[in-house]
Amino acid sequence: MNPSTALARVLVDELVRCGVTEAVLAPGSRSAPLALALYREDRIRLHVRIDERSAAYLAIGLARVSGRPVPVVCTSGTAAAALHPAVLEADLGNVPLLVLTADRPPELRGTGASQTVDQLGLYGRAVRMFAEVGVPEPVVGQVGYWRSLVGRAVAAATGTAVGGPVHLNLAFREPLVPDGDPSWPESLEGREDGAVWVWVDRIEPASMPVSELLGEGIPERGAIVAGDGVITASSVVSLAEHLGWPLFAEPTSNCRLGPNAIAGYPLLLADEAFAEDPPDVVFTVGRPSLSRPLLRWLGRAGTQIVMDSRPVWPDPTRSACRVIPRTPWLNLDSVADTESAWLGRWRRAGRAACAVLDAERESARLTEVGVAGVVGAALPAGGLLICGPSRPIRDVELTLPARDDITVVANRGVNGIDGLVSTAIGAALAHQHACGGVDGPAVALLGDLTYLYDRNGLLLAPEDPRPDLVLVVVDNDGGGIFGTLPQAGLPGFERLFGTPHGIDLCADAAVAGIPAVSVTTAHELTDAIREGSGIRLVRVPTDRADAAKLQIALQEAVGAALRP
Repeated sequence: MNPSTALARVLVDELVRCGVTEAVLAPGSRSAPLALALYREDRIRLHVRIDERSAAYLAIGLARVSGRPVPVVCTSGTAAAALHPAVLEADLGNVPLLVLTADRPPELRGTGASQTVDQLGLYGRAVRMFAEVGVPEPVVGQVGYWRSLVGRAVAAATGTAVGGPVHLNLAFREPLVPDGDPSWPESLEGREDGAVWVWVDRIEPASMPVSELLGEGIPERGAIVAGDGVITASSVVSLAEHLGWPLFAEPTSNCRLGPNAIAGYPLLLADEAFAEDPPDVVFTVGRPSLSRPLLRWLGRAGTQIVMDSRPVWPDPTRSACRVIPRTPWLNLDSVADTESAWLGRWRRAGRAACAVLDAERESARLTEVGVAGVVGAALPAGGLLICGPSRPIRDVELTLPARDDITVVANRGVNGIDGLVSTAIGAALAHQHACGGVDGPAVALLGDLTYLYDRNGLLLAPEDPRPDLVLVVVDNDGGGIFGTLPQAGLPGFERLFGTPHGIDLCADAAVAGIPAVSVTTAHELTDAIREGSGIRLVRVPTDRADAAKLQIALQEAVGAALRP
């Protein structure tokens, strides 16, 4: 057996033993050994994409929802560079992405050989581990080295505290395809009974009682803030309810549950009179980053305790005074059993904000905030909501009802618009695979520029699996969020920030064979979400100028509701 084929087959087998069930491939010549090994491995579901960036973000979606490491394979040269944005997202989002880049052997590097760039340490400090695997040789000891290396890579990618992307650079010499010779100087097989080559034990950080953090009594004026990346949502919700504190839960925390989850909190906290008094204590879980008013409020808290196991814990306001590695457990003898004046005030305010937002969702013609509200309410139980950046995720933050029967995900690591169509497809595939392929409908709420930026994500081969996924695209013909920022109204705004595209999104989707429809009412949008199957696009036309005015009007309406 030629060395390139042997290395590829051993790597793929050990990946399966380490729990890999999905893999993504961007075609190329130098990566042929890995491509062929993946194709012949029936224990892995293989996805093929012609665009490396789309391939990498598809892997992000698969890995984020499944929690399993997902390899993305590419050839050498600029193909490897095209994976970089997804590597950055996996870094900051703690996504177990395994980047397997094929490379030329050392004798071809620095010679002007085609498709040869310096791939050593290509992704810098964004990866948890980098290894130059080395050119495979037919000598004893290679199999143990290769299998051990896979174990290290998977362990680094799935670390409980700092899991994230791993980069293995694989130099393949020709021949790159099987030669029909099965001989090798040692057995290519792994451990008996399909066991992994090396088992890595995980030691969870010790917990602590709440009393160790708060003392004997529970402060009345406390709050829980839940951001992206919460590991156990139920423990956060329970903590808020037992302490008697309001819960401010970003959508991707999946903690927006129970009576203490405060609706419309960005509008409440932006009301300076209402939010004048900061809390005495705040527990921050996950990575809050969506609401500027929330971050300002956090910065004014008397005591902020961050619950996070990562060395680089989230604290953008630089106001945290203590960091603990996980959610503390409760001494149930000391929990609050009545509604305090502080909690009651926030609950009443949340109901007032909810009434304003519900009225907007039920208005005759859909607005951007209304679209998010309809999507959050219309998604069937067991469904998955994938949020695009900029306005869509913030509109969902405003309007998402307290639901324990859906899951919300987004690329909140870098918060960019890269690869969201591909991420949504990957997330939906992983979600529906976990549901046995029967339940688990998925909806992605995206802006028009986000959709156009990854329209290549819709280029699927007939053999590639397709999820049940509705792409709801808010089409305001440009960059809507800039209309709410200080740039709005400056000379050159439309060309520099508004960037109108003038593209018929339904016709664009049809080019890729994706059925598409335009809707303008809540009833039409609800029907479009609940009817049909496969990948389809629902365009909702809106006006950017009206959307910017609506943000002001909602703020004023909530302010009036707070002071009847």
